[in-house]
Amino acid sequence: MSPAIVPPLSDLPSPPSTYDRADWAGAFRNVELELENEPLVAARGEIPAELTGCLYRNGPGRLERGGRWVHHPFDGDGMICALRFSGGGACFTNRFVRTEGWLAEEAVDQVLYRGVFGTQKPGGPLANAFDLRLKNIANTHVVRLGDDLLALWEASSPHALDPATLETRGLTLLDGVLKPGEAFSAHPRFDPGHHGEPRMVTFGVKTGPRSTLRLMEFATEGPRAGQLVSDRSDIFKGFAFLHDFAITPNWAVFLQNAVDFNPLPFVLGQKGAAQCLRSKAGGQAQFWLVPRDCGAFAGQQPRLIDAPEGFVFHHLNAYEEGDQLVVESIFYADFPSIGPDMDFRSIDFELIPEGLLERCRIDLTTGSLSCERLSERCCEFAMVNPTREGLPARYGWMAVAGRDQGNDPLQAIKKLDLMNGERRVWSAGPRGFVSEPIMVPRPGATSEDEGWVLTVIWNGARNGSDLVILNASTMAEQAVIELPVAMPYGLHGSWAAA
Repeated sequence: MSPAIVPPLSDLPSPPSTYDRADWAGAFRNVELELENEPLVAARGEIPAELTGCLYRNGPGRLERGGRWVHHPFDGDGMICALRFSGGGACFTNRFVRTEGWLAEEAVDQVLYRGVFGTQKPGGPLANAFDLRLKNIANTHVVRLGDDLLALWEASSPHALDPATLETRGLTLLDGVLKPGEAFSAHPRFDPGHHGEPRMVTFGVKTGPRSTLRLMEFATEGPRAGQLVSDRSDIFKGFAFLHDFAITPNWAVFLQNAVDFNPLPFVLGQKGAAQCLRSKAGGQAQFWLVPRDCGAFAGQQPRLIDAPEGFVFHHLNAYEEGDQLVVESIFYADFPSIGPDMDFRSIDFELIPEGLLERCRIDLTTGSLSCERLSERCCEFAMVNPTREGLPARYGWMAVAGRDQGNDPLQAIKKLDLMNGERRVWSAGPRGFVSEPIMVPRPGATSEDEGWVLTVIWNGARNGSDLVILNASTMAEQAVIELPVAMPYGLHGSWAAA
């Protein structure tokens, strides 16, 4: 498809949805194969010869066991895939993370654990009541740190994998940095070198009436790769629900949503833990601005700033402009959830709030806040060029719904000019559905949008998964690779340069 240049906003009514639900729901299945270094060829176009490195992806790979489906895809067992590129060629490896829970359930082909998002063991509430074990499913993100590939699930410790074979090495406490079972975020941010060296910045949260937020930074290159170089903890009032955050040279930026957590239905076996969350009536969301130890405000206490109404899973970016801190985030009108009596495969998208990109400006001197809407199109999984992480960025790339307004499955990838609102859109519709885009800069690039955008799509026309490579500047399609394994929709991934 040719890229479309679209004006910033349109007052025209949005056309009705055109996707076929059977196409969309066809992706919800078990992964049946594990392959190693399977050669790939482009079904259309050519793989760029300069694209050299590995795209790692994580997501739920098993959604059904013994005839029993998970209640929510986020409860599925983690499966990693690696797509390696070199000299215009590519190969594919995929492997389930051998977690304790996966191994136990695989041995008996039965559901033995409850899921955070509502999956229950057989036997109803009586069989689930007071079973508060959390199954570490390692299904949310995958990143390279030192000699390990880390499969992340934010409620517990990461699993270490072999970066080449994807074999599971086991749970890792990162050379004693973590305590057994300590929460470790599934959404780290990568500082490209604001203070002389690249770093992985991440966090962990211990929740309760008062929540402890631990901010950690790790070296990512050279002999210190994988070593902890910064560590601080702060205590905040209230129950903390944090999936993502943003960084600047001086700040780690968190948005604490105004939510309540009533654990009783979870304890009594009626709901999953995440289903016990709800927006807090009359509550006040807050930005938590935590000074980084390498920045100008090191050692100072966090600053708390009232945030807008709404719910945020993901941020696009943050940066500093004089005395202002700018945060670009995807806001929902309310916490999106799938209730105990709903089937995720037949969900009504019209009843779920859409995610909309907004920019908030925080005046660090006065604490005042102003916000503006950057796009009216439902979006998720947004990123900037990784070399602009924490700095002003001209462009953002994101997965968007198939139509300009209203909530629908994600069917297109949009490049948005964050200065003037111009956008270019590549669509996988009407029968394709996209996942998170990964922007990969071209080696030696001289412009911010010079490189490629990689995304795995579900191709409803052939009931399979494809990898699409787009020109990051023009959003023109450069190659489509039909993958040898059909995979459910994934969550997060990362690029590791050769």
